Amino acid sequence: MELRQLEYFVAVAEEQNFTRAAQRVHISQSGVSAQIRALEKELGADLFDRSARTATLTVAGKAALEHARTALDAAEAVTQAVGEVTDLIRGTLTVGMVVGCTVTPLFDALADFHRAHPGVEISLLEDNSDRLAEAVRAGALDVALVGTATAEPDGLQAFTLIREQLVAAVPTGHPLAARRRVTLAELCTHPLVCMPPGTGVRTVFDRACATQNLRPVVALQAGAADAIADLAARGLAVAVLSDSLAAAHRDRLVTLTLEGAETPAFLALIWKDTGRPAVRELLVHSRRAFQRAGLGEGHDGSR
Repeated sequence: MELRQLEYFVAVAEEQNFTRAAQRVHISQSGVSAQIRALEKELGADLFDRSARTATLTVAGKAALEHARTALDAAEAVTQAVGEVTDLIRGTLTVGMVVGCTVTPLFDALADFHRAHPGVEISLLEDNSDRLAEAVRAGALDVALVGTATAEPDGLQAFTLIREQLVAAVPTGHPLAARRRVTLAELCTHPLVCMPPGTGVRTVFDRACATQNLRPVVALQAGAADAIADLAARGLAVAVLSDSLAAAHRDRLVTLTLEGAETPAFLALIWKDTGRPAVRELLVHSRRAFQRAGLGEGHDGSR
């Protein structure tokens, strides 16, 4: 069994497609298929069900996946350990960020890291916070910037950037615009525009409503705060946002304190402690970049 076979196996498992996996590992699809067939022959079991359009793992494939990832991580750790003592860090670093990310210090951290360690190939992708956290737990992502309802997501380490309350936001002509506060129960009598399920803000909001047995009407959903503000500014619905996201639109929206939703939302950098030097170095650069921007644990501020 060869490491490249395990690499191709993990790529197909994560992409659920032989063509995309081949593009990811930069060889032909036939080459990926041949190597996985050879691996299956050596193991004496099929790793994928090829009867459907997507390549899905068999029971044997599911049993092998985590061990394959562990073997690849161990092999990379050997390379990294040698690189560390020679002042070189190489390999790959996969970073995730929540859709609509406006936290530019993350980009500063990636730029600083790249200048310091040009031998590391950086990949960056967007998704919702729940899926990003699961990808970090599974080892598919090294680090991710997410919105979360808790300061420390289960099974992960976290560096909190922002801790803040939810607010409601309405245009100046809205019936609520003359008020400074609105209760959660009152808010739920209006159509709402909010982020989709799987985001930190939405999770905090849904939990607050469930605690009071409220059933809000989320008429509109958008993944980016600017889109939510645009919809609210046109009078289509009341926006539910974190305070800092709403603050960027105070020229056209009135922000109301939301009573009954005291649990804060968090924006955090999360990772799984694998001991990888590249991850450790990125965290060092990230902390510096966030602190330069006035972000960090215990900070209640704006983006």
